Amino acid sequence: MTRAIDSAKRHTLRALLSIPSGVIRRIAGRPVEIEGNVLDAEMQLILALRAVEGAPIEERPIPNGRRALLAGSKAVGGDLPIGAVTDLDIDGPGGPLRLRFYTPRGLTSASPALFYIHGGGWIYGDLDSHDAVCRFLAERAGVRVVAVDYRLAPEAPFPAAVHDVEAAYSFVTANAAGLGIDPDRIAVGGDSAGGNLAAVLAQRATRGGVGVPPVFQLLIYPAVDFAVKRASRTTFGSGFILTTRFMDLAEESYVPAGADRTDPLLSPIYGDLTGLPPAYVVTAGFDPLRDEGDAYAEKLREAGVEVQHVVEPGLIHSFANMVGVGKSGPEAMGRAATALRRALSPAVSAPPAQTASRRLTPTS
Repeated sequence: MTRAIDSAKRHTLRALLSIPSGVIRRIAGRPVEIEGNVLDAEMQLILALRAVEGAPIEERPIPNGRRALLAGSKAVGGDLPIGAVTDLDIDGPGGPLRLRFYTPRGLTSASPALFYIHGGGWIYGDLDSHDAVCRFLAERAGVRVVAVDYRLAPEAPFPAAVHDVEAAYSFVTANAAGLGIDPDRIAVGGDSAGGNLAAVLAQRATRGGVGVPPVFQLLIYPAVDFAVKRASRTTFGSGFILTTRFMDLAEESYVPAGADRTDPLLSPIYGDLTGLPPAYVVTAGFDPLRDEGDAYAEKLREAGVEVQHVVEPGLIHSFANMVGVGKSGPEAMGRAATALRRALSPAVSAPPAQTASRRLTPTS
């Protein structure tokens, strides 16, 4: 019965988001404008539909919330075409560690790869919840994607996730040739909590702490600072999917009592950013994590790192998962995939650095 209900919700959402944009705007209601940004009509409709589905996941028991997040991700992600998907278990610091390999259609030789780390506040999410975004990036960028199913809090708090991600990345880089991956063209990336872990991994690998240095970072609305709560956390702390209660629960579950919140393994914004690979940092206009993502892009730029900082002004947190419905999510992630493809292509140089004062704001 649950699967039937979830399937009905997916079909309803896809049908609603396939109608003309003007009709979507009328259904969504009066435009929401905050700080000069207008909430995208598709995002507003998705939020309205979520509001009638019952208690948000952070108000449910964690196992129930994990199931709800998976169902929600599937509803907006769909089942996108891909050449091949293969799972592999390796030895991890806490036991077997599962990796998932995505090969885009038509790819038969060694290729660049993206090592991708899923979001979910360190307490939710898995390989299945972020299957769609990995499929999308693999196909659109024409590269292999490797995802890791790291341990979650509160069962395994910090630094378990960091250790799992490092072990998985070390395995992939050490065995790249046998996995069909060009060892000289590996990027790291992730969304939200996964963006945090990707930023940490990039710093560690660049300093020789793990694997080999990546050549690119794909950071999607990354959480980078446990020590300072910037204004966007309050401005968008309710009504836009990622809530203050969710962030508080994530922090309580993941960060041990007494931990140094400026530890770069927790808060990569306090790490040594010099010498890091080029980065594509994307933030959303209606996201509580917007300001710290913006600040991280600026810190990277100040450290001399090539940064393409893209602001998606009308979007909300979790748009990376929304690649199977509507236009707004796929278009935003299409821009990210284009940046990834260019950065990993031997024939095309990485995009030029962008200063924080000249952030790229898509017009379509």
